[in-house]
Amino acid sequence: MDVKKIFEGMPSRYIKGSVDKATTYYFSIGDSKFTVKIDADAATVEQGKTVEKADVILKTTPALFEKMVLKGKAPGPIDIARGKIKTNDPMGLQKLRTMFDFKGL
Repeated sequence: MDVKKIFEGMPSRYIKGSVDKATTYYFSIGDSKFTVKIDADAATVEQGKTVEKADVILKTTPALFEKMVLKGKAPGPIDIARGKIKTNDPMGLQKLRTMFDFKGL
């Protein structure tokens, strides 16, 4: 599984109604950059950074991102402290796992 395929699958794997307010995520995963806009009805994935300021930012390696998405590994304080994962909102990242059905990827 590669990072691009995960992002391509997000719109169809979005669980409608899983957010009550529109939220924007910016991902910098290795060389891949994506903006994901989520509202109650849909998730939209855009290549690159398409917003000035995202609500939740995640910078990490492809391997760690795949573990988070495919195996449900939540980033811990040690990952963040060691700089393996950089985020402005750890709780926002944890919510992301409840918004998409990644089973079977």
